[in-house]
Amino acid sequence: MSIVLDEYISYIQLEKNYSSLTVSEYSNDIREFFSFLVEEGIADLDKVEYSEARLYVTRLYDRGLSRMSISRKISSIRSFYKFGNARFGINDNAFRLLNHPKKEQRLPAFFYEEELEALFASCQGEDPKSLRNLALLELLYATGIRVSELTFISLRDIDTSLGIVKVMGKGRKERYVPFGSFAQTTLESYLENSRPILMKKKNHQSLFVNLRGDPITDSGVRHILNRMMEDAAIHGKIHPHMIRHSFATHLLSNGADIRTVQELLGHSHLSSTQVYTHITKEHLRKVYMKTHPRA
Repeated sequence: MSIVLDEYISYIQLEKNYSSLTVSEYSNDIREFFSFLVEEGIADLDKVEYSEARLYVTRLYDRGLSRMSISRKISSIRSFYKFGNARFGINDNAFRLLNHPKKEQRLPAFFYEEELEALFASCQGEDPKSLRNLALLELLYATGIRVSELTFISLRDIDTSLGIVKVMGKGRKERYVPFGSFAQTTLESYLENSRPILMKKKNHQSLFVNLRGDPITDSGVRHILNRMMEDAAIHGKIHPHMIRHSFATHLLSNGADIRTVQELLGHSHLSSTQVYTHITKEHLRKVYMKTHPRA
């Protein structure tokens, strides 16, 4: 089983270009499933039947996991079995036939514009670290790119004069995303006054670097954003995807059409983008209920 898992992890890392966080989640999901198989005395992936798959999902419910978490675990294992079937001929019927639990209606969290302004204000400064943090935040909000896409950007991928960046998305799909004058100004300042200092004696082409001069990582970006939250005195935890959610929500709230937002986000399916229309409708409803004299 471990050989198949090792091959699968390499596949989603190198060929599918999944983020390090997603790879870790998928790996953990599959290893948990392996532990279940050991408990049930099943030593062969090919011998797993639909009844065992159902039993495993029942165990997940017994642990009190949310339907969203259970659905993700099913997706992880189903993807693993699909790979195993294609590469090793493993029977994948058990999880291919299993239905996902009905999704909970939970809208993505996003920042209001005044909260974002507080975040931008928290990293003002002329020191190399502040210049980097501001450029990083501006680019995330200007483009709506994923953190995994941000950490992949090299110097040759970005053109500050034209205001455009080439992004390597999921499935190694490339797309070009524009950015505006705020991101342009902060990026130029970062590249001229910050990156050369942070690089020290390192030599690589990654756009954003940490304080040691190495390419910045997903976890490094999360740490930076959490410190911004603390400095801005915004309560709660920040997730990098909240910047992406804010990008899409603010575009739609200000009149952008959903197909344009879909293309900018790099979504393969329109349904992935439509969730943001629910956010804007819910926001409008709350504003109406709060402000209309006869609501």
